[in-house]
Amino acid sequence: MTLAEKASLTSGANFWNTKPVARLGVPSIMLTDGPHGLRKQGGAADHLGLNASIPATCFPPAAALANSWDRDLVGRVGQALGDEAAAERVSVLLGPGLNIKRNPLAGRNFEYFSEDPLLSGVLAAAKVRGIQSRGVAASVKHFAVNSQETHRMSIDEIVDERALHEIYLEGFRIAITEGDAWTVMSAYNKVNGTYANENRHLLGDILRQRWGFDGLVVTDWGGNNDRVRGLLAGNALEMPSTNGVTDREVVHAVEHGDLDEAVLDDRVGELLALIERTRARTRTQPVEASAVDYDAHHDLAVEAARRSIVLLENRRSILPLGEGAGKVAVIGDFAARPRYQGAGSSLVNPTRIDAALDALRESELDVIGYEPGFARMDRRSSGCRRRAIRLARRADVVLLFLGLDESAEAEGVDRSHMRLAENQLALVRELTALDVPVVVVLAGGAAVELPFADDVDAIVHSSLAGQGGGRAVAEVLTGQVNPGGRLAETYPIRYEDVPSSATYGRTEATSEHREHVYVGYRYFDKVDAAVRYPFGHGLGYTTFAYSDLSAGPTSAIVTVTNTGDRAGTETVQLYVEAPDAAAGVIRAPRELRGFAKVDLAPGESATVEIPYAEHAFDVFDADADDWRTIGGRYSVLAAASSRDIRLRAELEVAGSPMPSTGTSALPHYATGRVELVGDAEYAALLGRELPPSMWPANQPLTRDDIVARTRGRGGFASLMHGVIDGASRLVMRLGRPLTANNIRFALDLPFRSISRLSGGSVSDEMVDALLIAVNGRFWRGAARFVAAWRTHRRTARTRGED
Repeated sequence: MTLAEKASLTSGANFWNTKPVARLGVPSIMLTDGPHGLRKQGGAADHLGLNASIPATCFPPAAALANSWDRDLVGRVGQALGDEAAAERVSVLLGPGLNIKRNPLAGRNFEYFSEDPLLSGVLAAAKVRGIQSRGVAASVKHFAVNSQETHRMSIDEIVDERALHEIYLEGFRIAITEGDAWTVMSAYNKVNGTYANENRHLLGDILRQRWGFDGLVVTDWGGNNDRVRGLLAGNALEMPSTNGVTDREVVHAVEHGDLDEAVLDDRVGELLALIERTRARTRTQPVEASAVDYDAHHDLAVEAARRSIVLLENRRSILPLGEGAGKVAVIGDFAARPRYQGAGSSLVNPTRIDAALDALRESELDVIGYEPGFARMDRRSSGCRRRAIRLARRADVVLLFLGLDESAEAEGVDRSHMRLAENQLALVRELTALDVPVVVVLAGGAAVELPFADDVDAIVHSSLAGQGGGRAVAEVLTGQVNPGGRLAETYPIRYEDVPSSATYGRTEATSEHREHVYVGYRYFDKVDAAVRYPFGHGLGYTTFAYSDLSAGPTSAIVTVTNTGDRAGTETVQLYVEAPDAAAGVIRAPRELRGFAKVDLAPGESATVEIPYAEHAFDVFDADADDWRTIGGRYSVLAAASSRDIRLRAELEVAGSPMPSTGTSALPHYATGRVELVGDAEYAALLGRELPPSMWPANQPLTRDDIVARTRGRGGFASLMHGVIDGASRLVMRLGRPLTANNIRFALDLPFRSISRLSGGSVSDEMVDALLIAVNGRFWRGAARFVAAWRTHRRTARTRGED
């Protein structure tokens, strides 16, 4: 290959395809979304879900699938995704996403599995294996520490090395090593001062050397900062196309000695290996679109939803509802217009949608009427509420469908609070004041506050259940299905209880992970804080008893018996309780170290063996840069949640003492009260001075700054910010939340990305002129912009003639 040909292979040909080298027989391959359904666009391309894609099966997103705790199920969903991708000649499916749910407000939580790295990693590995069994590469994302959407393209995630490995990387390690992932997508954000895509520690030391990854690293779309630094770190492919801009940067770097051509050869080799891996299926077993059984895939989507639904409350065993339930009123807009997926790059155009209202009307229940009860996006809806109350007064039971709407959860925007819309809460208050049982069906991809939990009779959590969720919900409500889902994240009582709540999304330059390893249940259990529902919680229409737990050196064995009168599924959760974890040692009191699903008929027993996770008795020693087994007398716990411990067995583990962490300088880490950690204590944990968390004032903006920094600078800069912000607010008021959120995406775009994402219509010189204008010299910037535009047009014409 020529140098120019090699460089050309390191960036896209367009929005979704790599470049071919026709004379050498190197084909173009397609990469496309998404994690829970194929999003292949047939027309105008984008990565925010703005333009339509071809119909595909919309399976439950990761937030729902995680509640199944079911490796086999997730693997079968992966196989179906792979079949649909292969039929459309897609070589790389961009997913699964498995970043840790650090905070309930993270806008992309619906795309991620859990707050726990073991559960996240095991399920992601199953999906990877399923996708790749069809000859389509999975792309594990977003590597790494993609914990928020606010300023996601510039934020610096500050995290200590122990928490990095134990919490934020462990799921990736499992997914990549156990799933044998062929590609990894790097994150937009920085990690400890360096962009993830340029981070040699992440991509080189950890991903390739420590974990043995031999695949290809691709940028997130528009996630390239410095192309040459990315190549040096281990990134092979920049997406989407930059119309040759960064290809020329690569050629220039090689020619001037800034990039060894051998490094470029390695990156090109990784792309060629991916092409061969994904081409093997199409050469030997081509899949035609007509061969995909979309009816069977829809049935699988329904099954996935059934096994993911969590019964949170069931007072007086009001559920399931049978023929004797009496008159049933269905209330809530989500019953007729289900919220079944998130928004953004994962937005799927479903082949069909099952609404719960239709399924309930087709059931044996006596449904006497339906009222929406409230308007989406918290619009005034007093008339809707009054009609709903009138209907409820005629009923013997109310099925109330509530949840987060499309304006609340979307890629690119974090939630501003953890509450449901006020018009929904007002409706609940009025309904619970009536003498009518109320069963809430809850939709949404992340935890919400549930102030009415003690006032309603039951809560069924459907999460985001995919295109078959409506049917699945009706089957759970009527008892055709015994709910077996278990929460993959903790539900706090209120947002202020979350240790990162005081600072999350409120800083500009950095996001400090001051909570260390105390994320989710690890924090709540350490400080023994009350929660609404603990990690792993879920009820059913039967009961289970545990007996005969024994803890061996590599696994634990326990017997589970169905003690009820219905068949059901139990998720046996295995936690390990560290020696002295509650006595001044910087360690969570208990951590999930294994789990197993068991289906049992009434009265049936089964003995299950659960292997311990690889690092079940380890901590990451930052000083030694390696895992260390900590010796001592552990408790192995068989449990139905992190708070529902059924049995306990002791196990002596040989190993080293805990690494010295200087706990005298880290008092709040020893007690777990990490919400009280100050600057000095956090700096002591990090072992370095804290970088500024806010943007410097009055500093001229550069190509690396994001558009949001124009706010409050006066003149043209403030006008630019105001136009974007105002357009987003206007479109939101017009009832188009997806478009509004995507307009706001422009505020987090670095100035350098304007030229690279413009398809060649904007040059770097034009961006520099724009920066002159926003830095207070509008007329000079405007004149430079016009001159740069003319030069760019002449250059483009010359290249076209050549």
